[in-house]
Parts: sequence; C-alpha cells; structure tokens
Amino acid sequence: MPMRVGLFIPCYVDQCYPHVARAAVRVLERLGVRCEYDPRQTCCGQPAYNSGYWAEAARLAEHFVRVFDKYDCVVAPGGSCVAMVRHHYRELLGRDEPVTARVYELCQFLTDHLKVDDLGASLSGRAALHVPCHMLRELDGDGPARRLLDNVSGLELVDLPSDTWCCGFGGTFSVKFPELSAAMARRKLKQMEEHRLDYVVSPDESCLMQLGGLARREGFGVRPLHIAEVLAGMVN
Repeated sequence: MPMRVGLFIPCYVDQCYPHVARAAVRVLERLGVRCEYDPRQTCCGQPAYNSGYWAEAARLAEHFVRVFDKYDCVVAPGGSCVAMVRHHYRELLGRDEPVTARVYELCQFLTDHLKVDDLGASLSGRAALHVPCHMLRELDGDGPARRLLDNVSGLELVDLPSDTWCCGFGGTFSVKFPELSAAMARRKLKQMEEHRLDYVVSPDESCLMQLGGLARREGFGVRPLHIAEVLAGMVN
C-alpha cells in the first residue's frame, strides 16, 4: 500500500507565499510522493502558545491531531511549525499523540525519510543558509537543508558567523519589539552584503519574510529564497 502523506501548510505560507507550497508539492511529486491537502487544517497554535494563550493553542492542537491522524506522514515547508507540533503538543494536550512523531519538515522528510540528497536542481550564485531557531535547536539542525543545497549545481554555499543568529522575527516578538527585531535582521543582512552574497536561502518562510522585508526597505541586495523554490527550479 502506498504511503499516505498529508501536506501541512503554515499560515504565513498559505496567506502570503502560496508559491512556496506549490514548490514543495512539485518537489514531492517529482519523487513519486502523492500528497494530500486537507482544507480543514488551520494554524498549529504557535502564535497563541508563545503569547501565553495556552487554552486557545490547545484547541488548535486538538484540531491538528483530528485532521492529520489519518496520514502515515505529514510534511510541512516550515520548521517552526513542525517543532511546535513535535515538542510542545504533549505539554498542551497533557498526553502523547502518535501523529506528532510523524510530522516532518520538508528537508528532513527528503533526506531522512526518503533518503534523497540530490534533486538535480541548479542555481548560479553565492548564498547563505539561514535555519530558523526552532529548527536549528529542536529538530535536526541545519544538516538536511545543507545536504540538499550542497548538491544544487552552480550554487556556492558560504558559511558565515551569522548563520546561527536569530533573524529577529520570532512571531509576536517582531510586533512587540519592532526596533530590536529590525536591528537583529539588519545585523545578519549586513554580513551577507559584506560577503557579496546573492541569496539567503531558508527552509522557513517566516524568517525570509523578516529578512526580505528589511532588505527591500533598506536596499540590501540579498534575495530571500525558500529552499523549496530552489529544489523545484522555480527561481526566476
């Protein structure tokens, strides 16, 4: 029986960057993975959880479990949401739910579950890899994303001291502390500019929204790209 895979799309991808979801589907389908999108899905609950609204976050967690329990694997193009489901639902729900262990970030699913490191992608230029804090510390670190990007023809991945620095987004953090949030992003972008990088590539669109927004406002020449776009060949 073929593996049944559910596609979980983070809120900010669904509302602002739907092309990232399309890129993720393209990558999976090229590898023979047929994924299903259940339109009943909603937010994973992380914004409410981080803001102290645990009762509201728990209701979203319960809904997530009901929607995705039927799948063998659940794949999301966003590490922060996956970290939320895997590591914080037990605390919210007061019990273990087996489905949470079957939720994968896209890069992790490709390299660890499907055992694929090279998708035949190509992109000319120099890039920094930015892995979001939750993914870096609560999932598999930068290993899966780095292995995939190392096999992108024409792309030079440049290691910078700022690779492990927070972008400053942090969900509601950027709303409550906008000046500090912008300063954190500016510090990362300046280092990328100093090394004459063309791109900043990340497996999480929320961080790219933060870095890309500041780059446009302040004239930094670094272009934000989600790793799914790169792997799918959807960079114009």
